[in-house]
Order: sequence, then C-alpha cells, then structure tokens
Amino acid sequence: MWRRGANLDGDVANFIETEQLVEIEGFQSSLLQIRGSIRLLWEQIVDLRYKPQLRIITHEQTSNVVERHFFNLSQRYEETMAVDLTDQHGDEGQLSTAFSAEMQNLPNVRYVSFDFHHVFGNSNFENLKVLYEQISEQFERQGYFLVDAKGNILEEQKGIVRSNCIDCLDRTNVTQSYLAQKSLDAQLQRTGVLDSFENISMFAEDYQTFRALWAEQGDEISLEYAGTYALKGDLVRYGKQTFGGIIKDGMSALSRYFLNNFQDGIRQDAMDLISCRYTVRRDISPSRPEYFSVSTTNLSKKLKCLNSLSGFIYPLVTSYTDPG
Repeated sequence: MWRRGANLDGDVANFIETEQLVEIEGFQSSLLQIRGSIRLLWEQIVDLRYKPQLRIITHEQTSNVVERHFFNLSQRYEETMAVDLTDQHGDEGQLSTAFSAEMQNLPNVRYVSFDFHHVFGNSNFENLKVLYEQISEQFERQGYFLVDAKGNILEEQKGIVRSNCIDCLDRTNVTQSYLAQKSLDAQLQRTGVLDSFENISMFAEDYQTFRALWAEQGDEISLEYAGTYALKGDLVRYGKQTFGGIIKDGMSALSRYFLNNFQDGIRQDAMDLISCRYTVRRDISPSRPEYFSVSTTNLSKKLKCLNSLSGFIYPLVTSYTDPG
C-alpha cells in the first residue's frame, strides 16, 4: 500500500507480531518477534520510478512520536531491541541516520544498525552471524516462553526484538528467520530434544520444514502488503540465492512496481475512506476536487486512463510469479 512511517500517535504503517510455536514431548514453547515501519514521520510518494524518493517530514512532534511508540512497546513486551536493516547510503541512509539520532534520546532501548545489503549481499544465509554476534547476548537474555506438560512455566520471554527495513518484508523476514532458528536451537536443547552441541540444521528433514514455514510466512505477509511473493525467499528456504530464485525475484519486483504505481492507489483511497481518513462533504459537488476534505498525492487519475492497459499487463506479469 501507500503508507510509510508513523502517525502522530506513534502507530506505524506496517506492524506485525510473529509467534513461533513449538510443541514437542509435552513441552510447549514460543518466541515472539515484531516488525514495523521506521517510526519517524516520512513518506515515499509513488512517482513511476522504481525506487521513489524518501522524504523525511520535519515536525515538532517527531521525538514524541518515537518515544510514544517505544513506550507502548515497553508496556506490552518490556525490554525492546530495535534492529534497523536499512542501507547506510542514499535515501535509506538519510532515513537511517535520522532514526539513529532519535534513538539516542531513548537510553532504555538498544538500537542496532545493520546494513543488510552491504554485509549480507545475496550470498549465504549464515552471513547473518555478523549481526547475531552484535546482539546475541541481549537476544539470549530475552529468552523465550516454555511450559511443561503439567502447565508449569519454566521460562518466560523478557523482551523482544523489533526489526525493520524499508517495507519490513524481505530483509526483515530473512533476519527474523535467522533469529528464530537460533531460538529454536536453544528451546530444543533446553527440553533435552537436542544435545548442547547439536542444532536443528543437523537434521535435514526437520530443518527444511522449519525453513519452509518461515519462507511461506514471508510470502503471505508480502502478498498481504505488496501483492507479490517475498523477495530473497531462497535465502530462507535454501540458505542461498538460486538462479530460479533470482528469476522469481525479478518477476516479483516487476509485479510490485506495476501494482504500486497503477493499482494500489485506488485501494489506498478506499481504505482511507472506510477508515474515516477522508471526510465526505455533502455541500460540495462530487465533480470538484474539494469533495473530500483530506486528500493524498496518488496516481488515481492515471488509473482511469490505464485501466485497459492494466487488464492486459497484470495477468501477463503475475503468470510468471505463480509458483504453481
């Protein structure tokens, strides 16, 4: 959709809580992680470019927005660690720098900046150990929830990792799956299913099931938010980029571009209308632009003239992204 960043209440455009549940030999265990947009006031207006320019909105309430967001998280999850996966150069770098500056005002929240594309690239899933080495102590201290067959609570999760990239889809899902794997190893060792020197990756069938679950979750979230399968899914599913995955990512990227520029605008208008972001005024003719008291910059007018074009291109593009 066409929403980025946070509003003045500290709510962010894209916010998802993921719970990984494990049931084995009478034990039940879970790990919570969250993802959400960079909690600043910023926008990325669609303008037909593949990567529209990011613009940080200067507002006197910016610091309060950031503080309010993390206060709400602390009330719900206690300790919060913010992992920022955005690039450290270009538009993303400016946004990351602004975010880092605001986080300096929150000493109780640890902020970790990790340039995913620079460190990770498209190579090997295990490259994320560079990030894990930075956060492992706090992540392991936060722990996970564990209850035995009698209902006795053996462990409680004492905090949460909040991850973000720009759209909180692709880079974020790869990172969350890596942290989930580390936690799963600890959970299985704690319950005696694995020895202290073992990890889930040593058991091919179970490991593939784990990877598939996270890859499918990434796809579902991406379909909901962007209308396509997640990019970088091969890194989660296979631990490395494959040629087929590169082709799939390319087609998904093309589909995202088309949907974002020529179809999402009307959906955003509809959501703004039903959520009362638009206020309909009865005293003005619907043919005039002032009919809605609130407006957003979008491509809805282009949609009208490109409707017949979209009916041809979209089925053509999506036919290449359908894994079936």
